[in-house]
Amino acid sequence: MPSQAKRSDPKAAALVQEGTLNPSPGKVSDPKFQDGDFFDARDVVQVRYEMIRRVSVENASVTDVTLEYGVSRPTYYQAKASFDEAGLVGLVPKKRGPRGPHKLQGEALAFVESEHVPGEPIRARELAELVREKFGVEVHPRTIERALGGKKTPT
Repeated sequence: MPSQAKRSDPKAAALVQEGTLNPSPGKVSDPKFQDGDFFDARDVVQVRYEMIRRVSVENASVTDVTLEYGVSRPTYYQAKASFDEAGLVGLVPKKRGPRGPHKLQGEALAFVESEHVPGEPIRARELAELVREKFGVEVHPRTIERALGGKKTPT
């Protein structure tokens, strides 16, 4: 009889997909998160909410709670401020990285758009070189392709 294969956990998969999987669930030492089925240390929103609730409702000290939940005091205060500003949604981690094109904008974007002939191949590598020469900005060819709304073209 073959050994039972490790089954994927649908909740963990959902937390990963939504970006709310706690990267350090083992640091949470609050007994509620160790004993029951309701509290899940893998759910960062639930952990942050309970951490804030403990200080606000139970009058626990911030220092004790941050130790118990395995986070720094600045992390607690940042979560509290986000919760006060936006409610539960404020506890959902923000996506990391640039929030839009940061190298190809303004004049450089207008230049790329003016050099591209609609209906023809994008020539992204060539355009990237022209942008580097004219504006002194290194832009990846794929960035140009995305900006022009085209698909990657073979070279």
